[in-house]
Amino acid sequence: MLRPLAAAALLVLAGCGGSTEVAPPPQANTSTEEDVREHFVADRRAEKPRRGRFLTARVMRRTPMRGSPGGRVLARVGRRTEFGSRRVLAVTARRDGWLRVTASDLANGEHGWIRASAARLGSTNVWIRVDRSRRELTLRHDRRVLRRLPVAVGRPGTETPLGRFAVTDRLRTRNPDSPYGCCAVALSGHQTKLLPGWPGGDRLAIHATPNPETVGTSASLGCMRAHDRDIRVLMRRVPLGAPVVVVA
Repeated sequence: MLRPLAAAALLVLAGCGGSTEVAPPPQANTSTEEDVREHFVADRRAEKPRRGRFLTARVMRRTPMRGSPGGRVLARVGRRTEFGSRRVLAVTARRDGWLRVTASDLANGEHGWIRASAARLGSTNVWIRVDRSRRELTLRHDRRVLRRLPVAVGRPGTETPLGRFAVTDRLRTRNPDSPYGCCAVALSGHQTKLLPGWPGGDRLAIHATPNPETVGTSASLGCMRAHDRDIRVLMRRVPLGAPVVVVA
């Protein structure tokens, strides 16, 4: 799980990486965006032009996200995420100059609307399907399977949430001893089953781990863990805004 401006900078991915998942005591919320970037580097390489059935929207200017076209403002989104990535949102519908999008600013299953004029449309055929019961991630290009790989999922009581999410960031860790291994693919989703008193955040991610023996088990607080080599494939192959579907 991710928390971009966490109370403790090392908790920006909400402690999903370690094998025991023991949280440190809460600290004063004094961290800044600079603290985040001390530990994570956003992959800012230019996206190759893609054509596919899953629409994406790269935000080109700060814009309100509304509950319906012209409705109340739910949040305001800018050109960059809190990690410094280009903000690319998954588009789930279009209506009269408006785009319905999935965003980390919203609750799981909730959608917002932004004006199409504030974004640049793109598309992809690449998406991820996670089978929670089989603890397996499938990378797909439309209907074609590109790669199957084992993942750790949330343990009993902190199960990985089901639903459709989207990739928001591709992050590399600065610290080789990071509990998130080499890198992490951040998602728009949130863990709704937080431990009492948990001081970290609730954002979900697919990330590497220094405890590879946990991969393929139910061991995390909600994030999905994979081997370094597999996460590196996802970092190369999965574009921002790509759908991530987690099924039971």
